[in-house]
Amino acid sequence: MLEHLGEKLILHIPIGGVTIDVDVMTMIMSWVVIVLLVGLAFLLRRGLRQDVEAKPTRVQALLDGLIDLLQKQFTDNFSSERLARELFPFVSTLFLFVLFSNWLSIIPYLQSPTQNLNVTLGFAVLVLVMSQVLAIRAKGVKKHLASYAQPYAFILPLNIVGEFGRTLSHAFRLFGNVFGGAILIAVVTDRFAPVVVPAGLNAFFGLFVGAVQAFVFALLAVAYINVSVEG
Repeated sequence: MLEHLGEKLILHIPIGGVTIDVDVMTMIMSWVVIVLLVGLAFLLRRGLRQDVEAKPTRVQALLDGLIDLLQKQFTDNFSSERLARELFPFVSTLFLFVLFSNWLSIIPYLQSPTQNLNVTLGFAVLVLVMSQVLAIRAKGVKKHLASYAQPYAFILPLNIVGEFGRTLSHAFRLFGNVFGGAILIAVVTDRFAPVVVPAGLNAFFGLFVGAVQAFVFALLAVAYINVSVEG
């Protein structure tokens, strides 16, 4: 089993003079997560079809509680109520995608898309782009660019490096925890080959650690955007 650890099925797509490499399993698992989220959304949406004055159903009560919880966790750190309201759909969607991606690994023969650094790095770059766009919209291009030369102009290179370093740490934090858990489970399964221990480890890393890492990733996204916009 360990001999094949790290092996990937890569599809090479030549386009002109450039070859694009696609991790087939990661692509498939990402679409599985998308289908699950969209299907769950439609299923829950059907449970909300009722009169406004009717007694709330269990589905509506569950959604209200979940949305209130996510809003309290993800929007309280924003000093601007308008920014919190605008970013809540983005941050909550990011959280749910990472959460379902991490939980996917508890199903036998399925892999979490977040075990691929390209996925986590893509999300981190998306957060970086969002923070820059929102900061420019809030402060203007000139003022935002000038903020990188604060408090002294000579630390401009350090601030720029720090910005990209923050993005890399954002990506590697999630990737390292998810991929490290997958390696540990593979080693334990291969060396000791019990049934209960790998299943318990898989549930722990998939459900508990996966939920924690998704929550931390979303909170860091909120913090990075808030620092860029409000700082």
